[in-house]
Amino acid sequence: MTRHGKNCTAGAVYTYHEKKKDTAASGYGTQNIRLSRDAVKDFDCCCLSLQPCHDPVVTPDGYLYEREAILEYILHQKKEIARQMKAYEKQRGSRREEQKELQRAASQDHVRGFLEKESAIVSRPLNPFTAKALSGTSPDNAQPGPSVGPPSKDKDKVLPSFWIPSLTPEAKATKLEKPSRTVTCPMSGKPLRMSDLTPVHFTPLDSSVDRVGLITRSERYVCAVTRDSLSNATPCAVLRPSGAVVTLECVEKLIRKDMVDPVTGDKLTDRDIIVLQRVRVPPLPFPQLECNGTIKKAQLEQSHTCLRE
Repeated sequence: MTRHGKNCTAGAVYTYHEKKKDTAASGYGTQNIRLSRDAVKDFDCCCLSLQPCHDPVVTPDGYLYEREAILEYILHQKKEIARQMKAYEKQRGSRREEQKELQRAASQDHVRGFLEKESAIVSRPLNPFTAKALSGTSPDNAQPGPSVGPPSKDKDKVLPSFWIPSLTPEAKATKLEKPSRTVTCPMSGKPLRMSDLTPVHFTPLDSSVDRVGLITRSERYVCAVTRDSLSNATPCAVLRPSGAVVTLECVEKLIRKDMVDPVTGDKLTDRDIIVLQRVRVPPLPFPQLECNGTIKKAQLEQSHTCLRE
């Protein structure tokens, strides 16, 4: 009789481990995980430095950055693109020279073959005193013919010794692809320009407290309209004309009725309302979070890794 350990999956109860295994294999059920508070960065922190922003800016997709960090990132990407483009142009020049050399060698071979054929047309007088001028050959002077058997196919001329330096294969140069000249966002992977960055102005909870004192507090900022405290659990949005940070509840209940910026009085469009994204911290990828604090498996696979300078 076998041990119970070898037949541990024959029970009538559908265990949690079996459910998770079937979910990963066949997609049965929901595929989401719940994140703890430590896995999510603060809403007012930079996506690159993960520190509270002193001069925050936001991208059109809603990712918050420190101005100095994102400008340094853009500058670094431009230098990297210039370096890759220089290497690509150098490779193109070398390949162009190789093609010219091959064409030059082919033309020289063609000329050499033509001259050899032209020289073969000239008739030469026979010398009657050479052996080729004799009318016949005696049986004693007959040359032996080739032996009957399978052809050798010049196997004796091929050296199978792969360790000889002259027979070792040469590593070909890696073919470089043409790099893209577009600077992309480190979070979303979409094209990013300096003109796309929108300044953000957080409304402090207590205007008399300096920036160092605000960092030590758990509640630092409030909504610019309703004065509700902002936290990681509060969905927020940035109004492009004024850069004010408000809650999504305020946007849906108050601002969307008139589509007017309550701070500056400018007319708003849907493009002017930028929803702040909440992302995960390293070393795992940075997926977009849902409002209930869960992320889907597809979002994990499509997320981008943040670059830390």
